[in-house]
Amino acid sequence: MGKKEKLRERFLRLPSDFTFDEMQSLLMSYGYEKSEKGKTSGSRVIFKNSDKRPIMLHKPHPGNIIKDYAMRQVYNDLKEAGFIA
Repeated sequence: MGKKEKLRERFLRLPSDFTFDEMQSLLMSYGYEKSEKGKTSGSRVIFKNSDKRPIMLHKPHPGNIIKDYAMRQVYNDLKEAGFIA
């Protein structure tokens, strides 16, 4: 099993210690690209996929751990997009 598959399996368990870097890698493995909205974006980051709805996240700070509600949001978005069952 490769790194991408392990990361996907880890994400599906909705762990409480999933990092922003892991989320970025996960979304990029599904074809999303990171798009920051410029100087006024603050901690907002949008991940765009040409044929799917964009996913917006806030970069966690001061730590790097994604909040539980954001994990569920991304899970639901990926499920709606047909990437996970």
